[in-house]
This record gives sequence, structure tokens and C-alpha cells, in this order.
Amino acid sequence: MYDLPPDLDRLRTLETWLTLTLDRVRQQIKDVEQRQHPAPEPPPAPARRPRTPDWGITEAGIGTPTTEIHRGDCWASGKTLQPISTERARNELASGAKPCDACRPDRPLGMPPPRP
Repeated sequence: MYDLPPDLDRLRTLETWLTLTLDRVRQQIKDVEQRQHPAPEPPPAPARRPRTPDWGITEAGIGTPTTEIHRGDCWASGKTLQPISTERARNELASGAKPCDACRPDRPLGMPPPRP
């Protein structure tokens, strides 16, 4: 066994040094274990669906004889719905775009009903 100092001050100093050394050794053990056995990668986050727009427009084309304005959640809008702002939806309706017969976007936008 080692010869230890007889006085309390040196014994306390030795105790502090040993505690600090033991902490360093334990940290080194953790570091080596992490390098040898890295934590598994977390699974990727699920893909988020794009936000449903408030308003949309379908341009005239095949299957759509005129430009139509729809609510963003309209079931009749098809796959070609382009998101637009509330201001543009109002402007398009005022310029002659047809409101969808199913979702009637002219009502919540405060536009007068279309003339037959």
C-alpha cells in the first residue's frame, strides 16, 4: 500500500485530485463506448402535406370551358387547381371568371352572384 500523508490538508488535496482524475477516466470511458457503439439514427420525420389553399383557380382548357374560381377545399376543382390570394380571387371574379357551381366561392368573398 502507498504511504499516505498524515495531515488532513494533504489528505483532502489528494482526495480532490483523485475525484477529478476519476471523473476524467469515466468521461473517457463514455467517449470510447460511444465511438464503438454509436446511437442509432432517429427515423425520418413523416412528410407533411402541403397546406390547403383558401382559394384556387382552374384555367380554361380541356374539360374546363372557362376559367373558374374555387374554394381551396372544393371537391370539384380537379388536379389543376392553382392557389391564389383572396384579392386575386375577387379580382378574377370581377373580371368575369366563373365561380364554381359546387363550392360557390363568390358567397364567402362577398361578390354578387353571377348573371345567368
